[in-house]
Amino acid sequence: MLIALLACALCAGCSSNEGDTPAASTTPANVTLTATQRQHIKLYTVAVEQFNRTIDTTGVVDFDNDQSTSVLAPISGPVSRLVVSPGDKVKKGDPLAYVDSPDFATAVSTYRKALVTAHTARRLADLDKDLLQHQGVAQKEADQAETDAASAEADAYAAKQTLVSLNVDPQTIKDIEQGHPIARIQGVIRSPIAGTVVEKLISPGQLLQAGTTACFTVADLSRVWVMAQIADSDLASVHVGDSVDVQTSTDARPIEGRVDNVAQLVDPDTRMVAARVAVNNASGLLRKQMYVSARIHSQHAETGMLVPVSSMLRDDENLPFVYVSQADGSFARRSVTQGYRVGDKFQIPDGLRAGDQVVVDGGIFVQFMQNQ
Repeated sequence: MLIALLACALCAGCSSNEGDTPAASTTPANVTLTATQRQHIKLYTVAVEQFNRTIDTTGVVDFDNDQSTSVLAPISGPVSRLVVSPGDKVKKGDPLAYVDSPDFATAVSTYRKALVTAHTARRLADLDKDLLQHQGVAQKEADQAETDAASAEADAYAAKQTLVSLNVDPQTIKDIEQGHPIARIQGVIRSPIAGTVVEKLISPGQLLQAGTTACFTVADLSRVWVMAQIADSDLASVHVGDSVDVQTSTDARPIEGRVDNVAQLVDPDTRMVAARVAVNNASGLLRKQMYVSARIHSQHAETGMLVPVSSMLRDDENLPFVYVSQADGSFARRSVTQGYRVGDKFQIPDGLRAGDQVVVDGGIFVQFMQNQ
């Protein structure tokens, strides 16, 4: 019986000891280096800094809609001849295409008749005015003649403006006014602005409808827009006036631009906000629908703690950490939250305090020593 009691007591003691044993710590031990090894380690003292954030994103090139236009047919009729092709540079007023249009014949005839009517009405009004001075006609008749003359002159002016809107050559209008015979003229579609023909939407023989048929797109390509895509997390750092470096996949040299508008709507498909960047394209490198990289330099100053990129390491779970120098000379692994990049540094929202000294050169060696 005594032996059994002693055995039970021993078993109880063993069970109590196992329960009191602390669990193994998962925190890596600090790393202690020799004086020689420490000579190859460089430290950086963390401090609160003021900085301007840089946002890296992508964008798509578009025409500057303030300097491009869709050319609509001003007259109806079949296209008789095209005189430009996509890529051609044109000046304001240059012909783009010719149209066999009855609108021209009608407009010319209307203006001729309006001129004759206006001249006749004015001659009669001047005659009645002279007769009125000699009491040859009543005041009422003279007033009516003046009204008729003014109305006829207004009709003639309106008929002339119709010719102008149809882009009739000024010399042809002058010949009509002087009563000279004119040859059959064709309708002309002219460029409303100086720029480059970027789209041709009609072909010879095609029937055009005045004010409806789109014929060409002309754009001034010396300046274009880049529609940069901004995520919600970056939106607060992007403002009108921020400078932007735009880069293509074919040229390593960045092209300077500037944010001139930030959209007020979120794209429902991408959940991104478009920032419009105006870019000088004098070299002609940027083309519509081209994908580009955009680096936006925020002019809005922020404050926070930054550490050099070289100090950031990753653990087995790909989580960021740094090594922080301790008072006893050792180095402790410190998990941190890695924010956005600012030049050659990362912003650290959480994990470090001002005054901490982190390893910026030699961190891989410290990690190797810790894993031994």
